[in-house]
Amino acid sequence: MPKVLVSDKLSETAVQIFRDRGVEVDYLPDLGKDKEKLAEVIGQYDGLAIRSATKVTEKLLQNATNLKVIGRAGIGVDNVDIPAASKKGVIVMNTPFGNSVTTAEHAIAMMFAVARQLPEASASTHAGKWEKNRFMGVELFNKTLGVIGAGNIGSIVIDRALGLHMKVLAYDPFLSPERAKEIGVTKVELDDLLAKSDFITFHVPLTEKTKNILSREAIAKLKPGVRIINCARGGLVDEEALAEALKEGRVAGAAFDVFAVEPATESPLFNLPNVVVTPHLGASTTEAQENVALQVAEQMSDYLLTGAVQNALNMPSVTAEEAAVMGPWIKLAGHLGAFVGQMTDEPIKAINVLYDGVAATMNLNALNAAVIAGVMKATNPDVNMVSAPVMAKERGVQVATTTQDKAGVFEGYIKLTVVTDTRERSIAGTVFSDGKPRFIQIRGINIDAEVGQHMLYTRNKDVPGVIGALGMTLGDLGVNIANFTLGRSAQGNDAIAILYLDEPISDEALATLQNTGKFLQARRLQFEV
Repeated sequence: MPKVLVSDKLSETAVQIFRDRGVEVDYLPDLGKDKEKLAEVIGQYDGLAIRSATKVTEKLLQNATNLKVIGRAGIGVDNVDIPAASKKGVIVMNTPFGNSVTTAEHAIAMMFAVARQLPEASASTHAGKWEKNRFMGVELFNKTLGVIGAGNIGSIVIDRALGLHMKVLAYDPFLSPERAKEIGVTKVELDDLLAKSDFITFHVPLTEKTKNILSREAIAKLKPGVRIINCARGGLVDEEALAEALKEGRVAGAAFDVFAVEPATESPLFNLPNVVVTPHLGASTTEAQENVALQVAEQMSDYLLTGAVQNALNMPSVTAEEAAVMGPWIKLAGHLGAFVGQMTDEPIKAINVLYDGVAATMNLNALNAAVIAGVMKATNPDVNMVSAPVMAKERGVQVATTTQDKAGVFEGYIKLTVVTDTRERSIAGTVFSDGKPRFIQIRGINIDAEVGQHMLYTRNKDVPGVIGALGMTLGDLGVNIANFTLGRSAQGNDAIAILYLDEPISDEALATLQNTGKFLQARRLQFEV
């Protein structure tokens, strides 16, 4: 009988699901806070069910000799070392959609609270004051709401805001015009949203591209009197710059549930009269906690008893029989998607995938999911093979699949083409007999490139001296090349190089390379290998 440890607080109903399904379970909700004791006992268990208190580190995993699956009741897995779990062969699952409504409702509640100064008015009245004239609020009716991120949670917020008869603008690079029309919003660029919105709410993950998306410079572009709501992730807003704008009156109010540093015991936003703050309560409702708890119990039981995989962050949802054959091809599909996702800065309209030869005979739903997840990870690192197709559909991205019999020298290959308003970008790859994925074509140029964790892609005109300049510049910068591949379409036309580096190239090194004037494009790439 499989044995599961629940080391954080989970509902009794969820614990009973394990027992009813035939899984032995130890419910020790405070154990996650005791690192040493948890490390002592973790070797006894096949599964670990957690929330956010338990920290699953590489050190803990070294003791997890029997562990097969970690289930996170919720979406965030910042407390789990996923690469270390993958190396140990431990599946990491989450519950990506269990608290969407609750988080969206909290954002709406925070918007009401800051619009009508409810917390301050409540404290004043509790204190025996009757300051009716002090608390003059504003209506939400007919105001413009700017939504940054129109995915799962963002679209729920949009629906509720339209029900309040607000005008809604949305900024989301992956939101297609068709999807924007379907959900009833006007799609705009970020600067337009900042300049026209009476309220702004964030519903994006924290990535390199979204960090400080509301920077000091962006705050200067805000419509006077705007109110800012952040129930998504800390670090999206420059809190210090926002605090200054609040004190100066340029921003009328703010409501924050998340902070750059958590637990947040201090912040520039604290103790300002026009700011509402809560301690990361976005998912804190009875219904949401119950939903994610029940879902994680069902998922973990399914895997431990039948081998079925759902909502896994580091393994595709395929049967045990398929996994042995498809594993390398799923990794290839993810690499192809990751390449295109990192190379594309525009909204994606369509993802077209061609499967040739042996690849065309496999589970194409799983391969498609891996491709889409690879593409979407560039802007949403929390996406997985289960949530990626849903996310693509929400944004109106069209996914098309084509199969063909073996054509060419390879037993099979996958070709990915991504379509935007201005261009198409394509890449193809195959799996060699050693099980290793390889890139075999980029921009129609044939290559043979090994895939590494840290890579550099360059494009240039095929003229003498460019490759020498590339090697010399990287050498001068102390960048070590593990492997490289060159290719060109024809003499004198475009040429490309794709380099496998020992370490990620720095921003400074990349800028130096671009400033040589010899390259049409130079892009840093990262892959999960």
